[in-house]
Parts: sequence; structure tokens; C-alpha cells
Amino acid sequence: MPTPFCKAFALILTLILTLFGPITQAEQKTVITNMKSNVQTDYMNGLLKLALSYSPTNYTYASTPEVYSRPRVMESVQSGSISVMWGGTSEEMERDFIPVRIDAYRGLMNHRLFFIREGDQARFDQVRTLEDLKKIKMGQGRSWQDASILENAGFDVIKATKKPSLYHMLDGGRFDAFPRGANEVWTELSAFPELALTVEKRLVLIYPLPTYFFVSPKDPQLAKDIENGLESAIKDGAFDEYFYGSPEVQEALAKADLPNRRAIRIDNPYLPKATPLERKELWLDLTRKPSSLEDSQ
Repeated sequence: MPTPFCKAFALILTLILTLFGPITQAEQKTVITNMKSNVQTDYMNGLLKLALSYSPTNYTYASTPEVYSRPRVMESVQSGSISVMWGGTSEEMERDFIPVRIDAYRGLMNHRLFFIREGDQARFDQVRTLEDLKKIKMGQGRSWQDASILENAGFDVIKATKKPSLYHMLDGGRFDAFPRGANEVWTELSAFPELALTVEKRLVLIYPLPTYFFVSPKDPQLAKDIENGLESAIKDGAFDEYFYGSPEVQEALAKADLPNRRAIRIDNPYLPKATPLERKELWLDLTRKPSSLEDSQ
């Protein structure tokens, strides 16, 4: 027959389990992202998993059943049906979503190379100044912050809602250059072998546009876990190891030849004031990687 002490202990234990759940069982949670398209690498998904590996929560991962357009992704993150997305920041983005203010590409994406049509290189060889470059019609995504940055700088910008359309529009002559991050062009070029496109050889357009994770306003704990995880990865060296070990980054640093390109700079008037430009550890360290970039934050 149970003693009064045993009964009391059993009651206390029951209360603890009722209030807090099983002590040894870790919380489980699914993170939903947009399905990766054929012009994307696994870099951002991998970095997300690295960040969340530091969390006590047991995160699992799922994607949408198809590749959503950027506007649809933004609506889905707003509603909470997608947990997290990524892209260039702006005051509007940081107002509508929870930003994790650590640039996933450490400033590499600030350096834009151009997709052009094969046979057009001679035209770009004549570009010496920003005014020269403004004579060239650019293509961009309709909802991308880049489009606003380029228009503010005085460029003529042709827009499309769906990213794949832009490659075909360039091939078809609707515009003459499609600026992409230095880490994006090689993967994207290989995704459209049927198009007569190439990467322009001499220019780099530079403007500050950090690539952040943006989390649904309905899940502040996920945003905190991503931020804490990235900070931990920076401190213990795992971020550096991941970044410099990425085939995407390695290919960009090897092929882009950024130090020998003619650099043309424009402002980003939409860069939020909260951008942590003073945190040097978040940006490319050119003293460590002298062959990578000469232009960084």
C-alpha cells in the first residue's frame, strides 16, 4: 500500500509533467521554406540548418510543393504558411518580417556581374563610367529591391514577376544586361544551356544589399534561434568554414576575377539604418582572402 510520502511525491511529479511536459523530451518543430528552383544552390538551406543546429529545439525541414514566385513567398511568410525566406533587405522588408541582420554571403552578393547575350561583349568593353552603363537597359525581378536601387540610380529597368522569364527575355532582346550576385551567375548560367547567354568579363556593379533570413512575424522564437545560431557559428568558426567551403562561394571567388574588373558603384538609399556595417566580422575579410575581393563593406 503506498505511503503518504509516495502519494505526495507522485502528485508533485504529475503536476510537474502536466505543467512542463516530459523533462527529457526536446521540443520538435518543422521549418517550411520555398522549394529550391533549378537556378539555386543549397547554400541558404544549408546555412539555415547550420544556424538551427545550435538550438535545443529539434528542427525538421520541409518545402512548398512547388516553386513559389517571390510575391507568393512573401504572402506565405506573412501568413505563417512558410516559416522563413531570404533575400536583400530594405526598410519595408524589415517592417513586414522579422530580419536576422547577419549577411548570409558576407557582402559577396553586393558585387553584381552581368548576364549578357553572346556576342555583346564588345559593347560592354566600351563602358568606362556610370553614365556609360546607364545607356544599357537592365532586367530585374518586379518585387526585388535591386530594381528600385537601379531605378533610383537612373537605369532603365525592365521587370518580370517570375525569375526564369528574365533569362529568356534577355535572350530575346527585351533588355541587354541582367545583374546577378557574383556568387549566383555560374550556377544560373549552367541552368540555361539552351540560351545564347554568357557572363560579361570586365565590369562589376557594386551596391550594398545584405542577404538576410526573414522570418514570419508569427514565429519570433524561430528568428531568435536563427540569429543565436549564426552568432554562435561566427564565434566558433563554423560560419567561416561553411562559407569558404561552399562550392558556390569557391567558384565565385575563383571565376569572377573581381579585383581585375572595372568597379562601378551606386548608392542604396533603401538600406536600413539598423544594418550592422560596423561589425567587421560579418563581412569579407580581405586580409585573409586577398585573392577574393578588393571591394567589400
